[in-house]
Amino acid sequence: MVSRCSCLGVQCPLLSLLLLAAWEVGSGQLHYSVYEEAKHGSFVGRIAQDLGLELAELVPRLFRVASKTHGDLLEVNLQNGILFVNSRIDREELCGRSAECSIHLEVIVDRPLQVFHVDVEVKDINDNPPRFSVTEQKLSIPESRLLDSRFPLEGASDADVGENALLTYELSPNEYFVLDTINKKDKDKFPVLVLRKLLDREENPQLKLLLTATDGGKPEFTGSVSLLILVLDANDNAPIFDRPVYEVKMYENQVNQTLVIWLNASDSDEGINKEMMYSFSTLVPPTIRRKFWINERTGEIKVNDAIDFEDSNTYEIHVDVTDKGNPPMVGHCTVLVELLDENDNSPEVIVTSLSLPVKEDAQVGAVIALISVSDHDSGANGQVTCSLTPHVPFKLMSTYKNYYSLVLDSALDRERVSAYELVVTARDGGSPSLWATASVSVEVADVNDNAPAFTQSEYTVFVKENNPPGCHIFTVSAQDADAQENALVSYSLVERRVGERTLSSYVSVHAESGKVYALQPLDHEELELLQFQPRQPNPDWRYSASLRAGMHSSVHLEEAGILRAGPGGPDQQWPTVSSATPEPEAGEVSPPVGAGVNSNSWTFKYGPGNPKQSGPGELPDKFIIPGSPAIISIRQEPTNNQIDKSDFITFGKKEETKKKKKKKKGNKTQEKKEKGNSTTDNSDQ
Repeated sequence: MVSRCSCLGVQCPLLSLLLLAAWEVGSGQLHYSVYEEAKHGSFVGRIAQDLGLELAELVPRLFRVASKTHGDLLEVNLQNGILFVNSRIDREELCGRSAECSIHLEVIVDRPLQVFHVDVEVKDINDNPPRFSVTEQKLSIPESRLLDSRFPLEGASDADVGENALLTYELSPNEYFVLDTINKKDKDKFPVLVLRKLLDREENPQLKLLLTATDGGKPEFTGSVSLLILVLDANDNAPIFDRPVYEVKMYENQVNQTLVIWLNASDSDEGINKEMMYSFSTLVPPTIRRKFWINERTGEIKVNDAIDFEDSNTYEIHVDVTDKGNPPMVGHCTVLVELLDENDNSPEVIVTSLSLPVKEDAQVGAVIALISVSDHDSGANGQVTCSLTPHVPFKLMSTYKNYYSLVLDSALDRERVSAYELVVTARDGGSPSLWATASVSVEVADVNDNAPAFTQSEYTVFVKENNPPGCHIFTVSAQDADAQENALVSYSLVERRVGERTLSSYVSVHAESGKVYALQPLDHEELELLQFQPRQPNPDWRYSASLRAGMHSSVHLEEAGILRAGPGGPDQQWPTVSSATPEPEAGEVSPPVGAGVNSNSWTFKYGPGNPKQSGPGELPDKFIIPGSPAIISIRQEPTNNQIDKSDFITFGKKEETKKKKKKKKGNKTQEKKEKGNSTTDNSDQ
């Protein structure tokens, strides 16, 4: 792409803005580049196409581009998926003098959540001229200074980087001075005047020169400063340092009064002209004057305030040494202080884009949160690794440099653990290492994955006949391990026919409480056995997904107590027998036992029209009840299971015959039976 640009209000020639996009396979990272000061709307890259996203899904999936600090500089057209310049990009404002400058973007789409990382390199253009801090520099030079004496000048600075900031200097033509430069460690230079012709104060008491700085950009820019040289008459020798530039390396965070360097100058004069004082040059800015202190008598430079590698890692200190002659003479040197990094910054952890709560049926690999870590230190001190609380069903996946995704690592079960308190720990590579933590509370949302279960597999109750209509027979109870709506349970009966009538004409169940009621008086002679099956047709009735459970129950009449127990006749009750069954039709697998009451004798039949015939050692079809309770229970069996139903019947306390109870209990039962037979015989007469 080719675009025009303007430089400080002056129209520039065509500047080729090559915008590169490179996809790193497997890294999930896009790289683009754009020149600073590009116009609004300038093309950066086809971000949607490069990420493999369809244009039609950008809006529905909530496609968005975010940046921690510079989110308004670049934008995406959701119609064509093109990343473009949205507002003015000033590289110097964005990155200062840093050699590398880029804008990091996080591209986020939802449904499902995906995160892409995009780096847009901001390339420098030559849009800043060299600048001097003052409009005029003054130098006082004695006329007695020897040829080749050197006088450092304050150099210019350029806010650009690279070739655009490489400065060359030029001095206006004159017969006394030529210009030389001293190379600094960072490839910059500062200018130095070199005396080529002896000064004569009587001939020229002062000189005016012009110093011009030119950068290496295309097109180039220049800046200039006036030099006013005052020629002094007096002292023959100026103090001198043994070298013009001193380099010092020291660790950051040094305590105040820590020695940086001990300077030592010499002067060839004698007496008062040999005595010297050290001071910071007028070229030293106030910020450096606050950081360092110089002893004017000894030349010691010490730390005077906090020095932080993260604020600035180099300091350039210009020092003057002045003798006490008349007029005084001055010597110069430069002290370059390089700070070394210490591990004095803990990592920072930021958790964003939380997708909470997490359903317990969430797929393994689902993204729960995005995590970014950073450390202001450099080198190993700034290299951060992340770890997660052990023994949890989650894990951290590195997505790009210091970016991680918190993902589900194994299946969840809300009924086992309903919430997790996760701790993300970021640890740097320093020695000793520093770390920081961030807590993430993950709530597990319930899904309907548990069927209701009754508290008992079987219910047995006794009810008197001739009950009042609407009386409460018994209560069933079921529980669901799920939560809220998924745990709501409602009860209902499985409809079936009992003789000529429906089951619901005899009994009903309250949908919420599970209470079972008799709707009309029940007659022992008419209805000896009543089977019904309470169930939960839809435990979580507010949702379409349901889990079902059923209960098979039998209700039958039996005599209790003495037959001739009062003017009201025999005391009748309903015992109830229940057992769990998964299907509503399970009540049909054990046909109701038909029973008739003839005085105090019972007739037992095994299914409609199928009386069981007596055989050797078997119970007779008719059995005389001696006034004792007879309990008939029908156990649940699979559909169409053909078994001998005689195993399902017990009579009074003769249960010990079938279950082989203790002999002592059996003897008592036999005595009661014999006593009952005697009573029955009397009633038959």
